[in-house]
Amino acid sequence: MGGETKRSMVPTTSASYPQLAERPKGKLIHNLYVDRLGQFTDGGQYRAQGLLDKLYDGRLAGDDNVKLHVWSAPGQSRPTFEEATSKKNEYRQTHVGESFGPSWTTHWFRVQFKLPMEWTEKPQVELHWDSNSEAMVWTEDGKPLQGLTGGGERTEWVVPDKWRVPDKEHTLYIEMACNGMFGNPPGDVIQPPEMNRYFQLAMADIVSVNVEARALFYDYWIIGDAAREFPQDSWQEHQALQVCNEIIDCFIAGEGSQTCIKECRRIAKRFLGSEIDSEAVYDNENNGTEPAIVNAIGNCHIDTCWLWPWDETKRKIARSWSNQCDLLDRYPEHRFVASQAQQFKWLEQLYPYAWDRVKEHIKKGNFQTIGGSWVEHDTNLPSGESLVRQFLYGQRFFESRFGERCQTFWLPDTFGYSTQLPQICRLAGMTRFFTQKLSWNNINKFPHTTFNWVSLDGSQVICHMAPCETYTADAHFGDVKRSVTQHKSMDQDATSLLPFGKGDGGGGPTFGMLEKLRRCRGMANTVGLLPKVKVAESVDDFFDRIERKVAERETELVTWYGELYFELHRGTYTTQANNKRNNRKAEVLLHDIEYLATLATIKGDKGYKYPKKEIDFMWEAVLLCQFHDCLPGSVIHMCVDDSNKLYAQVSEKGEKALHGALNALGFDTDKQNAFYQDQYVLLQTLGWQRQPPNRMTVRCQASVEQVADNVFVLENPALAVTVEGGVITSLYDRKARREVVAKGSKANQLVIYDDKPLYWQAWDVEVFHLRSRKELRSSSQTTITSTSPERVSVSTTTKISEKSWIKTTISLSALAGSDEPAMVETEAEVEWHETMKFLKVEFPTTITNTEASYETQFGIIRRPTHYNTSWDMAKFEVCCHKWADLSEHGYGVSVLNESKYGFATAGNVMRLSLLRAPKAPDATADMGRHHIRWAIMPHIGGLDERTVRAGYEFNYPPRVHKHSTPERIQELMGAFKLVPGSDPGLVVDTVKRGEDDEDAGNGDMPPRKGRHVVLRVYDSLGGLCRGYVAFGPVGVKKAWKCNLLEDELEEVKLTDKGLPVELRAFEVASYKLLLE
Repeated sequence: MGGETKRSMVPTTSASYPQLAERPKGKLIHNLYVDRLGQFTDGGQYRAQGLLDKLYDGRLAGDDNVKLHVWSAPGQSRPTFEEATSKKNEYRQTHVGESFGPSWTTHWFRVQFKLPMEWTEKPQVELHWDSNSEAMVWTEDGKPLQGLTGGGERTEWVVPDKWRVPDKEHTLYIEMACNGMFGNPPGDVIQPPEMNRYFQLAMADIVSVNVEARALFYDYWIIGDAAREFPQDSWQEHQALQVCNEIIDCFIAGEGSQTCIKECRRIAKRFLGSEIDSEAVYDNENNGTEPAIVNAIGNCHIDTCWLWPWDETKRKIARSWSNQCDLLDRYPEHRFVASQAQQFKWLEQLYPYAWDRVKEHIKKGNFQTIGGSWVEHDTNLPSGESLVRQFLYGQRFFESRFGERCQTFWLPDTFGYSTQLPQICRLAGMTRFFTQKLSWNNINKFPHTTFNWVSLDGSQVICHMAPCETYTADAHFGDVKRSVTQHKSMDQDATSLLPFGKGDGGGGPTFGMLEKLRRCRGMANTVGLLPKVKVAESVDDFFDRIERKVAERETELVTWYGELYFELHRGTYTTQANNKRNNRKAEVLLHDIEYLATLATIKGDKGYKYPKKEIDFMWEAVLLCQFHDCLPGSVIHMCVDDSNKLYAQVSEKGEKALHGALNALGFDTDKQNAFYQDQYVLLQTLGWQRQPPNRMTVRCQASVEQVADNVFVLENPALAVTVEGGVITSLYDRKARREVVAKGSKANQLVIYDDKPLYWQAWDVEVFHLRSRKELRSSSQTTITSTSPERVSVSTTTKISEKSWIKTTISLSALAGSDEPAMVETEAEVEWHETMKFLKVEFPTTITNTEASYETQFGIIRRPTHYNTSWDMAKFEVCCHKWADLSEHGYGVSVLNESKYGFATAGNVMRLSLLRAPKAPDATADMGRHHIRWAIMPHIGGLDERTVRAGYEFNYPPRVHKHSTPERIQELMGAFKLVPGSDPGLVVDTVKRGEDDEDAGNGDMPPRKGRHVVLRVYDSLGGLCRGYVAFGPVGVKKAWKCNLLEDELEEVKLTDKGLPVELRAFEVASYKLLLE
């Protein structure tokens, strides 16, 4: 047929396809060959035939090679190097196999060894030390070199090349801490520490590393992960499996020789690329190929206290950061970030050599400060001003030591994030925020990875939550893969952070992690499928790129308004009640000291000096105690002891500073609380004029009467309260002519719940605890305990169990004026010795609303009172500060507290959380005596400034002191108050001296000429606010609006009324005033 051509039968290739089958060949049985992979690096029965047996080609062990002597420090002391190596200390001979303890003790080893001639040319020699505990390597002359983790983790220290002198004896010291990276748990890590734990010295060897075998180990690890984790329908998965099996076959054929190990590496590099042995593997980033989207960054999250005390944290910092300085020297691509100014300060004070190393690397840019806060603090419980001071003290420390402020707030492990944080971050010079904790939610999955997080006032920061869902990744193949597969914002921006490194004393990134990252990148370069990873130049660089995209409208990030509520760890609002009480009291004390000391420097005795040193000590102590395990209460008892001691020092120093300021202002501090004399003056430390106590101005306006058996009625012109069996069965508002307590219900009803969370005892309370509600009934007759004209009270004792009881005193006070809000106050004394129980007090109301309001830092947050959705139900326990409110149109009820944070509103029932009784990690948490105050305040009209101010006044007890010229001092205390007619939502929250004033600074930064006063003002109700701040007798020349770091932003023109203030809803504003 047409078009045919004659076909040639001559072969077209040089290779010929055999005509006859040579032998049978079966299909690779996929699962069998995958399962085979583990044999090659198995530490079990095939270890001697596998790669692990080839990792070291020489070992010096035993007393002939490594001489060991030890000195044990007395008790739980942690002596310095100088103290430990003092000639008076007798070091005795010891050996591998001996055990040391008990828990929390310290043992110093003198280690002496020689290297034989044939070892001088070995590629790498290491000391392998494993005391199954944390330890630190020191030079003979007292330089801390590196931390060791123990228990098989980070047990190697690289012997320096300069020590490769044959037959010369070298000496170093090892400081052994009798605790692991998670303290001394008996097994389960969160259980209270075992106090009699001993640690066996399992290894003290000098080894020669087979560097090719070690490299092959990481080659094989990553290719093996690809064979296991790549999709089975991908060619990359099949090729990875083939390569791994080919490596095993080559190793077997070569009988594990050095030659075959090198050949195995050549096989591996067909899959990983040829540049995996250096940082050059990352060099193709800008050659037209797809850029890396996974940005790895080293860190070593060190809890400032948790399952170990502060003093151990100080050693963890030195160990971990020394490790990183060593890795930064060895791996040019490595970048390491560290947060928490407090930890830097401890290093500066205690470890000057390590501090110098860190500073050197910060100068190079590969050790990077981040976070900007004093510690990685809780954000639910601290006051608004405490959040400000976290950044003020943190940023000032970083700037004073390193000449730079942080741009990114780094807070990966805190238990929820307050709604005002974006605004506070922006005011502290930070526009971005990193965390990941919401990945722990146990009800709803948080829907975003990278997004705009918006504060109450509309301020926003870019928030990124690492999709690898950890802040201590091991830099595994899976971590890189999950950085894409779990990324929820791919349509806006596909990049992500991969924070890697061992935390909590694990020492941060290891050399193995950096080796794995090189191989992951090599694989992505060579065969693809795995997303490209690089070691980020910095976290700021990562956020800079996103910010540019947003600013140039290349992308538009989704928004999340309001708090980042954490659906776990809700018990931390209540656990360790005394810690929370101490925090609240310290915040109040510092507020008053700063205000009165500011006045004293302006109009007080000429010799008076602003107590900046004392204030700094107190603030740094309070900020330290706000660490995200300390203040929430999820710590061992040793940490509670530490914080109790520090709070006692704050109280002692604070009272001295307060009295010093009062004396400078002319007060007689020896006589107080005699309200009936004209020369006694109420200290006006709040942002408005408080009414003086009504001891002698009101008569017969409060009364109490027993109307039946165990039934009492307390009355004043505003309220009538019926107390029956110790609970309130009626609360009648006379002015509103309405009942507040729901019909048939009981307010001030104590209830107790079974409290056994799924795992995290001190941290969690689960929704199912609500099913175990049990009302507590009084075990005694109610008695009248106060009948003064100003205040009447009835008291009742309730038996909780054979070991526990609570005495409640319900009081009603007279009113000084018709506009004064009336409230029913309760004081409770509790003896608490329960196990896994939760004590609360309930207030059923006649209010209907689907939302309740709660005070948060510098504002109000509204949360559902219903369980319509799982998101609503997840908020069955929430955080509030000084008050919670449930209001409907025209009427509402506020519940005030003095030191509590846990709350719930379900339907019309308001519920204040009082005490918990978890047994881990502190078996004695909350056991003992407690004093608690709360109040019920009904109000006509909606939520307004009356509740805001009542919350302040309930927490700031009135202080009255004698003064020789009451009118003059009262005029002075009118300074920095709002002018009448100002919007009532405005609150002057803080009055203090300027940080760097010549007469009031601490010398950390260059002094500024002149004397300044800094005011913090905010809108508390959520609307545009205008007003004026009066100066009283204080002369002010000039004013600026400034940020939280007290940088001047814009001048504000003063008027005859004072400082004009105009704020948007929930705005926080700071003003700097230059005094005349």
